[in-house]
Amino acid sequence: MTKPDLPPSDPAVSPMKMITPPRRILSIWLSRLSVERWRLCNAVTPGQGADAAPLALISETAHGPRIDTVNDAGLAAGARAGMMLADARTLCPSLAVAPSDPAGDLALLEKLALWAQRWGPWSATDAPDGLLVDISAVAHLFGGEERLLSDVTAAFARRGFTVGIAAAPTAGAAWALSHYAPPGTILSANDDPLARLSDLPVAALRLDNDVLTVLRRLGLKRLRDLTGRFDDKAGRDALHRRFRNRRSPAGNPLVRMDQLLGHVPEPLLPVIRQHAPLVQRRLLEPIRHRALLGQVVVDLAAEMARLLEGKALGARRLELGLWRVDGEVVLRTLELSAATRDPAHICRLFAARLDDVDAGFGIESVRLRTSWAEPLALAQDDIEAAAQAQGTSLAACIDRLSVRLGAQAIRRPVPYASHIPERAQRWYPPLEPEPPSQGQLAFHARPLKLLDRAEQIAVLYATPDGFPRSFRWRGQVHDVTRVEGPERIAPEWWRERSIVRLRDYYRIEDAQGARYWIYRYGIIGDGRGGMPDWYLQGLCG
Repeated sequence: MTKPDLPPSDPAVSPMKMITPPRRILSIWLSRLSVERWRLCNAVTPGQGADAAPLALISETAHGPRIDTVNDAGLAAGARAGMMLADARTLCPSLAVAPSDPAGDLALLEKLALWAQRWGPWSATDAPDGLLVDISAVAHLFGGEERLLSDVTAAFARRGFTVGIAAAPTAGAAWALSHYAPPGTILSANDDPLARLSDLPVAALRLDNDVLTVLRRLGLKRLRDLTGRFDDKAGRDALHRRFRNRRSPAGNPLVRMDQLLGHVPEPLLPVIRQHAPLVQRRLLEPIRHRALLGQVVVDLAAEMARLLEGKALGARRLELGLWRVDGEVVLRTLELSAATRDPAHICRLFAARLDDVDAGFGIESVRLRTSWAEPLALAQDDIEAAAQAQGTSLAACIDRLSVRLGAQAIRRPVPYASHIPERAQRWYPPLEPEPPSQGQLAFHARPLKLLDRAEQIAVLYATPDGFPRSFRWRGQVHDVTRVEGPERIAPEWWRERSIVRLRDYYRIEDAQGARYWIYRYGIIGDGRGGMPDWYLQGLCG
């Protein structure tokens, strides 16, 4: 059998060519997020009950309550977002108010971002009231982008949310269309974005309010007014000079325009679902006795420790839920000063929180969840680990004191980046993480004990610039036998006034063998005062 003649292979032609689909971004604008969340939380039907009367969600400011958002009845009465409450009530005396909850709105927005991943592989929040979903190469699963957008609108409507949606090749263009174009607008990859977006206001560029004010004063009210200057080199240079000091993209219309057209990439931070470690026990028979409940907690703590160890994590916050037969849920929360997965330590801390539990007719289900975890790598046991097993380590001591006395009654010292001795540390609550930007500077040897406030002493010395021969402190005279120093510490010029004097520190020892840490405040002839003063600030070991 003879082989058929094949054409010569061309090395420049690849047998398989990867085709990258055009990028498509879906923007979802929840224009009434705060009001609609208030309706859902209070089980209010739109336009009925409490929502039929004018209502405003307010926040406290330095000048008084300010309106964040209003319902439809409030808008009809003349109230607007951004107005002071006193001004709004002159227009609508019957305006009811409720406190706004920006943190709750953001938490709901993050949950909606995870739920919106049914329409794309990833989604991002566009605070305070928007979502961005990547729908590249996904629309064909829904029968096209028009049906996909219809499905999005219907899904949010079933949950009580009003949305404005649009799809475009870039996040900036999709955001502009969802906010300032009819709902369901689609900008395809073949469309000219400048022609489709030219009638939109300059606010569609997601700029700061002060930048929008400047553009309006320059007569640039529509995107078509800006694109003429954008294409012209002289006009672009003029805009660049005016806004060159703006660091953020929201302060520079040129950067926003480049992002809208896709000339400059815009980074987006996707929302990633976090699965909190959870273990639970469904009991065959309800329990009512404290000893049995303690045994269940021991089993759950051991199982949680194995689960955390497999993920190289340590628990910082644990939530223990107890489901009673009558449907009531008892919740006990435990926060730890350091990441741990020691089941014995966890059980000891929960023991003090379970004595007042009312079991009712019995507890039928127990659940332990780690709502806050930090990386905790596997390590060989050492002295600290052995001490923690005995309940004597610092972290275990802080946890036990926090459970008994409350977290507000305890403070812990945290190193602070300052070379001034009394500022080298600050006091923080035990359960708060240390500030990541602060670190401890490298110093010479410091005394074991610093006084709360340096105390002035009387010093006898041979020369004003020399070390002391003797000093009087708290009514007693101490003869100096040994001296080490000086160590000069300059003031923090960026924080203090220029009249603050230098310090020369000495480590001294008296005739009885006691050691002190003293310093001379000022130098003769420095022009910042008279004779130097002496202070005692610490006691050395």
